[in-house]
Formats: sequence, C-alpha cells, structure tokens
Amino acid sequence: MNNYLRQLFVAVVVLFVVLAGSSTIITAIRADTLDSDPRNGRSLYHEFDAPRGAILAADGTVLAESNPVNDAFKYQRTYKAGAVYAPVTGYFSISQNADRGIEASRGKLLSGQSNTLFWQKFKSLFTGGESQGASIETSIDPKLQTLAYNLLKNEDASLVAIEPSTGRIRAMVSTPSYDPNQLVSHDTSKVNKAYASLTGDSLNPMLNRATSQLYPPGSTFKTVVAAAALESGKYTTSSSIPAGSSYTLPGTMTELTNVAYQANGVNGKISLEDAMAYSSNTAFAQLGVKLGDAAIAAQAKKLGFGSSITLDGSNSTGLPIKAISSTFPTGITEDKLALASIGQGDTLETPMQNAMIAAAIANKGTLMQPTLVDCVRSSDLSVLSQTSPTVMSKAFSESTASQLTTMMEAVVSKEFTTLSIDGVKVAAKTGTAQIGSDNSSIDGWVMGFAPADDPKIAVAVVIHNVDELASYSVGPVMKQVMEEALKE
Repeated sequence: MNNYLRQLFVAVVVLFVVLAGSSTIITAIRADTLDSDPRNGRSLYHEFDAPRGAILAADGTVLAESNPVNDAFKYQRTYKAGAVYAPVTGYFSISQNADRGIEASRGKLLSGQSNTLFWQKFKSLFTGGESQGASIETSIDPKLQTLAYNLLKNEDASLVAIEPSTGRIRAMVSTPSYDPNQLVSHDTSKVNKAYASLTGDSLNPMLNRATSQLYPPGSTFKTVVAAAALESGKYTTSSSIPAGSSYTLPGTMTELTNVAYQANGVNGKISLEDAMAYSSNTAFAQLGVKLGDAAIAAQAKKLGFGSSITLDGSNSTGLPIKAISSTFPTGITEDKLALASIGQGDTLETPMQNAMIAAAIANKGTLMQPTLVDCVRSSDLSVLSQTSPTVMSKAFSESTASQLTTMMEAVVSKEFTTLSIDGVKVAAKTGTAQIGSDNSSIDGWVMGFAPADDPKIAVAVVIHNVDELASYSVGPVMKQVMEEALKE
C-alpha cells in the first residue's frame, strides 16, 4: 500500500513540476514572443486601452498620435499628412499588428510595454493615472519630406536625404504611397477591406522603395569604381585611362558605346576626371575589368553592400527598420564585370544605399550609421534615450573622398550645369540605367551633396521607368531638395 502511495506522490509531484514549468515558460520565458504574436488579440486590445505615444518630426511636428474616442476602444490612431510620412511612420491597426516604420521599430516603447518604462507604469499603479507610451522624435525635416513627396507623388520613385556628418535621415520618400489613416478605423471589416485593397494594388503603395526595392544604379555606381581605383594607389583624377567611342565586351560581339562624344576621349584615352564628368561607359567598363571584381566588391562592401542595414530599432524595441542588401556580383566573366562596373547587369542598389555613398564621399570617406530617431521621451518628457552619431565604416581615405568630390563637381560644371545652385558648389553623379528584357526603358538616378566644400546634405533620387535622361527627370528634384535644405 505504501508503495502505491509513493508512486502516486511521485506522479503528483511530477505533474506539479510540469505545470510549474509550463506556466513559467508561458508567463516568463515566452511572454514577449506570445505578446507580440499577431494572433494574440488580447495584446492588441490592451494597446488600444491606453494612449500610444506620438511620433514627431525633428521640429516637433506631430506625425502620428492617439486621440480619445467614444467606443469600445478608448483611443484611435491618426496620421498627419499620412501618405507623405507613411514610409517613416508605418501604421498601427486594430486588425494588423504594426509591421513597418517607426510604429513597428519602436512599438514596445510607443505602446508603453517596454521595460524602459517600468517606473512610469509603476507610478501609474499608485497614482491611478493612465499608463502612456513614449513619444518618438525622428530626424525627419517636414519641409524636405513634404517638398520631395510633392515633387515625386505622381511617379514610381524614391528619395533619401542624409546629413553626412551624423547619418541622420532628413527625408525618406517613397511613391506611390498610401494613407495609414485608411487602416486605423475600429471597424475591422472596413480595415481589412482597405488593407486587402492596398496589398492587392499592382502599384504596391505599401512598399518602402527607399529601403526595400533594388534598382540597377546605372552610372551613379561609377563613383564606387572610381573609389576602388583611387584606393589602389595607381590612379588619380588626372590619370589617363582607356576609353574610345566603343568597347567590345570581352568574349562577346556586343559593342558598348557612350552617350556624349566627349566621353570617348582623345585617341582612345581620357582622364579619370573627364570619364566621370562625361560618364564614359567605355572608360569605366575597361577600368572595372582592369581592377577586377574582388577590388570593386571590397570597396562596395565598405560602403554597405552585401548586408542589410538597420536604420532604427532592435528586437528589444520592436521590429527593426532595415534596408535590404545592395549587391555587386563576384566570380563573374569579364563581359559581365564590364557591365556591372557601369551599374548594369547584376549590380543592384536601394536608394538608401546610394544616398549613403554620397554621404560617405561628403564626409571625407567616413560613412556614418544612418538613423531615423533622434530621441525617445517618456510621458513626463524625460529623455529615455538619445541617438548619438556612430561611425559605420571608414569607406576610403580622405584623399580619395577629396578626389571623388572634385570629379563629382566636374559632373556639374562640365556636363550638367542645370544641377548647379547659385553661390553653392554642388557635387553630383547622374545615372541612366537601362531596364527591361529589351533595355527599352530606363531608371533615372542622381546622387550628390552640397555644398561640396562644406557638405550639409547628401541626396539620392530614383524615378523608375522614365523616358528621358536622368539629368532632366531626377536632377531638378535633387536640386530643389538641396536648395530647401540649405535655407536652414
């Protein structure tokens, strides 16, 4: 009899251990995972019971906030100029957990659930006050963001503007865009219908083209090839390199030509500066083959190629905002390397990456980590965290950056004078990338910075599927955004 009691006792103890273990796993170890699971409706309802923190522009303009409403939920999210700032804010919906933008990357802080807000929540328990989420102050300049959006809103396009010395993102535009206010209703059927319409739209308005779309960069990639050449120590801006009116891609019958006759050089040769100024395809294709894919890939990697780039947040604050990896091919034949060296073939970039290249050149070769958030404040306005400028890499020497700047200034002074700004030196590089199976369409690019001798802003713009050269389509956009930025 005692043996049976012992077995029963052991069985009961084991069951209690299993129960305690499973409870611990659910309530402690897996608490955060379960809380953020999109199937967890309780978590979402709980978030609507308290005011979610505001998202602000750099000047204090409110981009997103929660307002009290008289229904089953206590608060509803609203977005000012929703389509303008959608790539930055993302959305917060009753039927969809935040999965993009600041709403996602700082979700735990905005909702008040972050451990960083422990004392605020603790205080609320005793005072009977409402637990409020933290407010997020971004680096976005409303004037630049609004101007860029209005210039591009009728295009399939993107623009990124960065402060070179700090990495602060001053504008991040993607068009066509969407209005997050379409997704904030407390009528779930209405929200689901709007979400289905947006995700089913062939124009893909919810895609952040600045961070999540790859494009062939065309001739803007020549800045990377030039950097690799200068870093090798074998070239300077005045170095004479092979050019010519045409170049037969190695091992093929394909002839590569130039757009401007000046790009042909003289007697088959051209200076590196003029090759950049007149965007010589024949020169840079041959230069790329001469340097080799390993040297160019190594230079591209220092500028951010080959890995995703975190712009904001971490796993502890929510779902980080990341720019997908830009790519430069390696282990390829020389004909493909020649094309890749002029930004065609398998060379692909995000607009964010191209803005980072411009920013690195502007910042004397030092690439700063791009950031979207300046400061996080609790509901009592105390600072919870402040973003400090961080070096991402030393992309190339100060000497190389200076020579690249000189060559990019020559692009404006010698070839594209329409990009010049009165009283300001501008450094830029245009790109016209052929796309489509028959190369009948183009993506228009421009990237650059100003003032060239004291850089304040670096900008990259792309317009997809345009029917004119880049300088005429995207050049005016970059110029106007630069002019606005330099008014400050």
